[in-house]
Amino acid sequence: MLNGKTVLITGGTGSLGKKLLQIIVDNYKPAKLIIFSRDELKQFEMSQKWSVAKYPCIRYFLGDVRDRDRLNLAFRGVDYVIHAAALKQVPAAEYNPCEYVKTNVLGAINIIDAALYNKVKKVIALSTDKACNPINLYGATKLCSDKLFVAASVYAGQDDVKFSVVRYGNVLASRGSVIPFFKERSKTGVLPITDLRMTRFWITLDQAAHFVLACLGRTKGGEIFVPRIPSMKITDLAKAVAPDCRHEKVGIRPGEKLHETLISEDESRNTVEFKECYIAQSDAVNRKALLDSDNGKGKLCPEGFRYTSDTNRDWLTVDQLRELVEKTAGDYSIEKSRWSMEDVPQ
Repeated sequence: MLNGKTVLITGGTGSLGKKLLQIIVDNYKPAKLIIFSRDELKQFEMSQKWSVAKYPCIRYFLGDVRDRDRLNLAFRGVDYVIHAAALKQVPAAEYNPCEYVKTNVLGAINIIDAALYNKVKKVIALSTDKACNPINLYGATKLCSDKLFVAASVYAGQDDVKFSVVRYGNVLASRGSVIPFFKERSKTGVLPITDLRMTRFWITLDQAAHFVLACLGRTKGGEIFVPRIPSMKITDLAKAVAPDCRHEKVGIRPGEKLHETLISEDESRNTVEFKECYIAQSDAVNRKALLDSDNGKGKLCPEGFRYTSDTNRDWLTVDQLRELVEKTAGDYSIEKSRWSMEDVPQ
């Protein structure tokens, strides 16, 4: 799908952007792979590993998703856009709400407009569990972004630009994740735990990147793709990182949830379940197509279904978490890192 095509990644200097770049240049032959971000230092650092001389398809393009004119220039001739740019720190969002609205909401509008203007074939935007039943401003901005991209497929009209969303939970060892924090605090002998009952969904960076690319190949427009991933207890993660440390309960921070939700009960009424993922499709015709396809093996979620980290059937043990933590320094992929999504209709 990517051979001979032009792919652009917004926020391409982030953890996921780097992983996507690595997968694409190792496995495909794109005409161009454009890394769009606003940080010149990170682009310079990336270019030391993935130089244009060694990888002539790569372009490093400075710009901000807040700047519609710059996006219009960047999107010229682009076939596929993976929108990973966002502000995402929950406490910072509570203190700087306008900045998060400008990047996460107005930036999404600019992405949509530039894609429509340049007739991009497919746009896939990255979301977060915090967009489902949001209780903090970051989650609210991402919910708004999700709604914008889902609606964009409707008003794309005859331009046939397809917009969709990928939503998943915490990414193992990504920038700003809890593992580096726990490792640093383990030197004190005490790990602060917000609440001992807390659970989280968990996905590796490799899994997340492969899932995004699989969804890019499957999207028809208007979907929210949710991978089926394991849960873990925050106390088990603490034991895996620093088994000899004492745990100190410090209380849930403002805007923080006890458990994560990837599909709410209300969303599940429009959600089709597959072996490796869930697909929320609000358009009744497209949802019926998911169910009626010859090669599709999807089924509607049962009444009252919720996909939450505390009611999940799949859990990571302390030993499994320890194995993951020990290998975060390397480029580690656990089982099912490549979503085949064979049961999802093409």
